[in-house]
Amino acid sequence: MSLPNFDSLPNFKDLPGCAWDVWPADDELGTINLLTDEVVKRAAQEEIRTGKSISLNWPVNFPENPMFARRTPEVTQSIKIPNLYTVRDDDIHFNTQSGTQWDGMKHFGLVHQGVYYKGIAADSLPLGRHPIPDPLNIDPKLSQLGIQSTPPKFQVLRLSFFNQASLDWAKHGICGRGVLLDLVSFYTEGGKDLPYDPFNTHAIGVVDLEACAKKQGVEFRKGDILLLRVGFVRKYNTTTNEIRGALGSKEETFAGIDNSDDMKRFIWNNHFAAIGSDQPALESWPAPKGTHHLHETLLGLWGMPIGEFFDLEELAEHSKQTGRYTFYFSSWPMNMYAPLFSRKYDVLTISPKSIGGCASPANAAAQF
Repeated sequence: MSLPNFDSLPNFKDLPGCAWDVWPADDELGTINLLTDEVVKRAAQEEIRTGKSISLNWPVNFPENPMFARRTPEVTQSIKIPNLYTVRDDDIHFNTQSGTQWDGMKHFGLVHQGVYYKGIAADSLPLGRHPIPDPLNIDPKLSQLGIQSTPPKFQVLRLSFFNQASLDWAKHGICGRGVLLDLVSFYTEGGKDLPYDPFNTHAIGVVDLEACAKKQGVEFRKGDILLLRVGFVRKYNTTTNEIRGALGSKEETFAGIDNSDDMKRFIWNNHFAAIGSDQPALESWPAPKGTHHLHETLLGLWGMPIGEFFDLEELAEHSKQTGRYTFYFSSWPMNMYAPLFSRKYDVLTISPKSIGGCASPANAAAQF
C-alpha cells in the first residue's frame, strides 16, 4: 500500500495533512487499515519468540480521582443469594476514558469546524441513551464512527443497504508490531533527573523521539503501533496520596509530545497505525494558545487511535533487560452492543449491550 507523504496531503481549512481521501469514502478504520493480515502475520512470526506476555493496562479503577472531570470508577461486588458467599457478581461503572484507553474518532473532532473524521457533522450524531431491543434493526447513525459499530449479523444486512460492511476497531482489533520509546530511561540515563515533571505542561519534540529510537536501535516500519513512556504512571506510583488525589481537581497540565507540523510529519511519514503513551493526554497539555490540538489531526484528519494511560512500567523494565523494544502488540477494544453517553463524556455501564462508543478500555498486551 503506497501512501502519500505528509506534505502531499491537502489542507482542510487551516489544518494541514488531511487524509480523508487516502481511504475509501465509507471508511471507519482510518490508519488501522495499515494493519493488514500480512502485517499482523509478520509481526507475530518475528516478535513472539519466548512466550513472555505483559499486560499494558492499569486496573479499571485507576486513577482513583480521574482527570478532565470524569466519573470516579466504581467496582462493587455482591452475592446473588443471601448468605451464600460462593456466588458473586460485579457491578462496574466507569468512564471509558478515565483510565487505560483508546480515544476513538467520535471522541475529538475538528473543534472549530464542527466535524469529525471524513467531514461528518458533529451535531448529526445522536446523544443520550438509545435502547436497542432488536440487534438486526439498528439506526446506522448510532454506530457511525464508533469504536464499536454493528453486530456481525447486521453487517450482512448493511451490505445490501449501504454496499459496505462497516468494520470498526473492536471487530478488526489493533494488533501488529508494537514499538516502545522509553523516553524516561533515555532522559535519565547515567543517573540524571527527568528534565520535566510529567504532571505539568512540557512539550517533547521530534528530535528527542528520533534520538531515543536510535539509542534503542529501533527502525520504524509501516503499520507500527508506537508507545511512548513519558513518566506519568511512574510518578503516580511513587508520589503521595495527597498529590494523587489533587490530580482530579487541579487544572489539567501534562507533559507529552508537541503539536507541531514537524511532529505530525514524523507520525504520518512513519505510517504508524496507532500511537499511545502513559500520559493522560498524548500531547503536551494544554495546547499553546492559538494552535490546534494534536487530537484534531490524529483522530479528525487521519482516523488514528490515540492511546492514553497505558501502563508501560513492566514493559520498559523487560525491554531494558532484554534489549528488545519491539514486540507483538495485541489490543481488543470492548465490543459492546445500547450507548449510554453523557453530553460531554462517553460513560460506559457494563451490560450485555452497547454500540457506537467514542472510547474504550484498551485490553492491551505485549508479547515477546
